[in-house]
Amino acid sequence: MQHSPPAGPIIADRHAVALSQRLAETARGAALAVRAPLLEAFRSEMAVDYKADLHDIVTVHDRRAEAIIRAYIFEHEPNSAVMGEEGGQTGDGEFQWYVDPIDGTANFARGIAFWCVSVAVVRDGAVLAGAVYDPVADLMFSADLENAELNGKALASRAAGDEKRATLITGYPVARDFRLDGREATLANFGALTETFSTLRRPGSAALSIAHVAAGWADAAAGFGVNAWDVAAATLILKNAGGRYEPLTLGKVAVDAADFMCPGYIATGRGADYPTLERVARSISTSRIAKAGQ
Repeated sequence: MQHSPPAGPIIADRHAVALSQRLAETARGAALAVRAPLLEAFRSEMAVDYKADLHDIVTVHDRRAEAIIRAYIFEHEPNSAVMGEEGGQTGDGEFQWYVDPIDGTANFARGIAFWCVSVAVVRDGAVLAGAVYDPVADLMFSADLENAELNGKALASRAAGDEKRATLITGYPVARDFRLDGREATLANFGALTETFSTLRRPGSAALSIAHVAAGWADAAAGFGVNAWDVAAATLILKNAGGRYEPLTLGKVAVDAADFMCPGYIATGRGADYPTLERVARSISTSRIAKAGQ
């Protein structure tokens, strides 16, 4: 059974809240530090490299932005360690940061304006603060232990109650899902979601998709191949905005793993009741858990 933390803001003591507010300011500052170079590079000619396969794109701008963010964090919070998508782990401080310099690199590289910078900080397995920044639209989603904000104003999630009237954002399926779940099962899952939801979109950034759910611009998001740097900041933003985040282990992490460490998720806005999405997503996770145990 997947663990499902309750929706709503995290409750913490005043000292912890003050600390998280300071860290949130650092997260926002780190994300803003790469706005100018990324916007200058966006929709310009750029070389593209590939990581795991032809679906996993990286550019020199990812690496440069991560280096800028890492330097900013160590300057403002020396007692830190940084895990970046491109550069791996650096440092061994009390505060563990997760950084995705460009979440949605394929969009960035092709000139599609749906990508973001994601910066989160964790201590003792809990997210203390985070920022998801959309440089093109100049939208700064952020959260500390008490609040979720969009450009400094309180963020409140809302969703259509009926999935038949709802908009779902999901990258499922990608080529990896066909390999893991089989073509027939994968197409059946996708068909169920497509036929049930009013609208299904595949914009290509987990962090920004979840942030849109937190803002009430989409009703739900789901993913089955994310990393901590993709979702750590967005999980806190969504929860503090009143949405719900259900992690899915997919047989890759322990059942008691922190939600941002889980490779799958269901993110829904306040008021959502989407049984088809829950059934499909949980069945994917259950199937992969069973295969992992073989």
